[in-house]
Amino acid sequence: MLPLIRVGPAGNPVGYRGSTVNVFGKIRAMGLDAYEYQATYGLRLKNENAVRIHENSVKNDVLVSMHGPYYINLSSAKKETVEKSIERLFDCVVTGKLMGAYRIVFHPGFYGEQGKAGALDLCRRALGELIERLHGAGIREFTLAPETTGKRSQVGSLDEIIKLSEEFDEVMPTIDFAHIHARGGGCIRDARGYMEILDRVESRLGSHQLHCHFTGIEYTDAGERKHHSLSEGYGPPVEPLIEVLVDGGWEATIISETPMKDADAMKIKAIINEYLKRE
Repeated sequence: MLPLIRVGPAGNPVGYRGSTVNVFGKIRAMGLDAYEYQATYGLRLKNENAVRIHENSVKNDVLVSMHGPYYINLSSAKKETVEKSIERLFDCVVTGKLMGAYRIVFHPGFYGEQGKAGALDLCRRALGELIERLHGAGIREFTLAPETTGKRSQVGSLDEIIKLSEEFDEVMPTIDFAHIHARGGGCIRDARGYMEILDRVESRLGSHQLHCHFTGIEYTDAGERKHHSLSEGYGPPVEPLIEVLVDGGWEATIISETPMKDADAMKIKAIINEYLKRE
């Protein structure tokens, strides 16, 4: 059986002027079947609209995830910052369940004065506290999805994200291939680069399911600088990723984060469909 690979935009399509609760018919009409709700600048969604998102996404067979606020920092030296970050993620999980979000994506934090090991330990402890609070509130079916990050000052190397995922049953990684590419100085050049990443995920987590982000990316020695559309010629290359996912039998969701997010999502979907025809 051929693997199911869903593709969709990070947020509403470019130029879309309708409401988010009604965007799913348009996404499906574009031939797409995934959508990542953007709470990146704060979660401001009424419960009734979250429920309508769930209803309309199911009606149109569009898989929903949520990206939490950018200002989450679970590794801050300031206890109040960590506390607020835990509260924000708690709220994202609660609202995410109403909207049927299968992943709650977030950037874990920054290294700061704690150093890499200390920052990762702070993230681990904060995630443990968050999960304990969610369980205490009777909330058990959820998946937190920390993301591989693009700047070398951030917690979020592939190894760190896998470690957090190994620690908790409720945590699974979001693999942002562009961030890994930028953080590694352009390390993904062909299918081998993708295979190395996916082999590490599979061998350590035993999972053959993947939630991932994709964009063309510009980078410096410090890592990520700017996202670019697929037509602009920046790496990493998308075709080898599709080859590795299909040939490896991966069930995957690819969220397009380019400036032309919906148009590029359609390009990725077309590449998938063309590759599947050859199988």
